[in-house]
Amino acid sequence: MKEAMPVLTAGAGLHETLALLTSQLRPDANHKEDMVFLKDVFSERSLGYLMKIHEKLRQYERQSPTPVLHSASSLAEDVTEELQSGPMSTEEKELLHLLSSPHLKAVLSVHDTVAQKNFDPVLPPLPDDFEDELDEESVKIVRLVKNKEPLGATIRRDEATGVVVVARIMRGGAADRSGLVHVGDELREVNGVSVIQKRPDEISQLLSQSQGSITLKIIPAIKEEDRLKESKVYMRALFDYIPLEDKATPCQEAGLPFKRGDILQVVTQDDHTWWQAKRVGDSNLRAGLIPSKLFQERRLAYRMKMGTLPNPKSPKKPAYEQGCDKAGLRRSFRLSRKDRQDSSGEGSDFGDSDYTTYEEVSRYQQRPNERPRLVVLIGSLGARINELKQRVIAENPHRFAVAVPHTTRPKKPHEKEGVEYHFVTKQQFDADALNNKFIEHGEYKENQYGTSIEAIRSVQAKNKMCVVDVQPEALKRLRTAEFKPYVIFVKPRVPESRRRRSAATSPGGGERGRVTDEDLQEMRQSAIQIDQQYGQLVDRVLIKEDSASACAELRGILERLERESFWVPISWVRT
Repeated sequence: MKEAMPVLTAGAGLHETLALLTSQLRPDANHKEDMVFLKDVFSERSLGYLMKIHEKLRQYERQSPTPVLHSASSLAEDVTEELQSGPMSTEEKELLHLLSSPHLKAVLSVHDTVAQKNFDPVLPPLPDDFEDELDEESVKIVRLVKNKEPLGATIRRDEATGVVVVARIMRGGAADRSGLVHVGDELREVNGVSVIQKRPDEISQLLSQSQGSITLKIIPAIKEEDRLKESKVYMRALFDYIPLEDKATPCQEAGLPFKRGDILQVVTQDDHTWWQAKRVGDSNLRAGLIPSKLFQERRLAYRMKMGTLPNPKSPKKPAYEQGCDKAGLRRSFRLSRKDRQDSSGEGSDFGDSDYTTYEEVSRYQQRPNERPRLVVLIGSLGARINELKQRVIAENPHRFAVAVPHTTRPKKPHEKEGVEYHFVTKQQFDADALNNKFIEHGEYKENQYGTSIEAIRSVQAKNKMCVVDVQPEALKRLRTAEFKPYVIFVKPRVPESRRRRSAATSPGGGERGRVTDEDLQEMRQSAIQIDQQYGQLVDRVLIKEDSASACAELRGILERLERESFWVPISWVRT
């Protein structure tokens, strides 16, 4: 005998109905799986929450509440004015502070909008007197509501017809969000003011001064372009850009400022001179104008031709960090190192251009079956990067290792082949150097020393993260998809004035361990020069306060490299 279905009261809600239905479900011999499925669905907590919300909305609809006041903002303004008209107690001052809060003003404004049911902008009536030249033409009246933000569109005067047209629509701006203004539309009026005889800069000023709502009279383009599609092109900026200082930009207010190292999402590259882009991680969803790669390179080439920009092919050589436990070797090695600019051409992902402007990038995270990324340390004077490297590796030699260098000097009794050095003949060393097998090499006390590409590969083949410290010129040689180097620029925190330091923290020991003002200035200048010439190749800057804190920070960076994703040149991740 089947049980009777539960009797529901007339006022039972949907949530109550489902709850009662769930309690009455019984497994059936022929449809057991279906019944279990239904019971699981109806028993979901999230569904219960949705049903409760549904019932609350139905209850609100039945009660039909009416607002006590339609203009709470006006009442708040009256109270504020009354409070300010005389002396105030502590409680009155607190009330005045609350009423003056922008957040409370916004809440009251929203309340009034809902209370008055004023959800849509009121469109103005169409004018009765159309201009004669508008006969046979489709005219569109557009009213946009914007806050204290740019309109998100630029204009230009068509050279052939002389009319003012919309040149570009900025992604995420007021014009783009409306979907009513398109590239190529002819602009006739702004807030009832004719713009036919006005210059583009006068029209731009008229548009920027309009707050709240703005009414446009436009003639749609014959073929309206589709709305901008979201681009998946990401660029790393390799220079700083300030639109307000750029006289070439079509609209300085529409420009997007950025700093070197920022990741930009390029929305459109339709314009060969000005791209539209957004900064990744920026809360502002509106796109801005940035100079295109080609346009920026041409500007830099012109500046170099006019003598206002140094030649990138012949930069002034900076002073590098030389202080380590083998100071004499490192100093001679670095200063006598052969120039690599005429090497095989391997490495470097910036292409053939002499100017670095943008670099297309993509997200990359090391997979379990991949070799670890190469970690490259460069340092300015006083950074002591070799000591920092050795300390981190000594803490965890099973995960991190150095590339064993090659040398032509005789092996000492306590040394082992392939541990301290790879010992080779001078003929073999010269042959390897000629075949570009070293990332850098030099001479010290008539012996040759060098770090080879194979030494790095040997460390990575053991599934260890290889940490090397090199001269900055070697970065372009290492910058390949094979190594995917993560470059860390280490520089010491330089005090503003001279103070006594130990010999271990001075760039070259110094007389009696004292760092002079000249030493400090050299350290500052060294860091500045390296940043200017090689900063675009750096992924992270580590400011070294002391050895312990710098070691801890470096250790944290190495650990994150194994588990987090980072932006890398897109050529490194393409298969």
